[in-house]
Amino acid sequence: VDGILYFQVTDPKMASYGSSDYISAVSQLAQTTLRSLIGRMELDRTFEEREEINRGVVMALNEASTNWGVKVLRYEIKDLTPPKEILHAMQRQITAEREKRALIASSEGRMQEQINIATGERNAAIQESEGEMQAAINVAQGEAEAIKAIAAANAEAIARVARAIELPGGMQAVNLKVAEKYVEAFAGIAKTGNTLIVPSNMADISTLIAGAMSVVKSQNAGN
Repeated sequence: VDGILYFQVTDPKMASYGSSDYISAVSQLAQTTLRSLIGRMELDRTFEEREEINRGVVMALNEASTNWGVKVLRYEIKDLTPPKEILHAMQRQITAEREKRALIASSEGRMQEQINIATGERNAAIQESEGEMQAAINVAQGEAEAIKAIAAANAEAIARVARAIELPGGMQAVNLKVAEKYVEAFAGIAKTGNTLIVPSNMADISTLIAGAMSVVKSQNAGN
């Protein structure tokens, strides 16, 4: 450790008789005080707090140098070079701290990555389930609307048929339509494979029509 000491003689008599060599006394006291202050600090702080060390040396010297007729004005650390062993130890400590911070940053990065992945998967699952639920709701609503539409169409068709029957010639038209459907239905079920089923009295088609008409008449009688 090397420093520069600035002082002035305030009392020549005290400087001459208070100490045999006030310059040497002040210099030695400055070195002793400096070592004492540095010894109470951590090594890395000595590089950061030079001004505090300088002020501490000045205060300690002024308390002791009053009997020597000397006033210390300022002290400045000129050079502060630790031994090589301490420098190597400091370098190892700095390297260890850097590696420690790097490991912490890496682990925190991996942890945040896992959190982000889990959050993304959870959000995707929620969106997928909500989409499926909405799709099911849409399908159900569509089916309900379709059922309503079919029911409305059937009701309208029945109402129209009922109104048509009440018109002149309406019953005859219904009889004809029923007879046609009856014949078509019989034709569909009578023919199976290579076998053709025919009624015993094919010549009298009116038998089929009469059978159909009996159904219509019975319905009209009930109304």
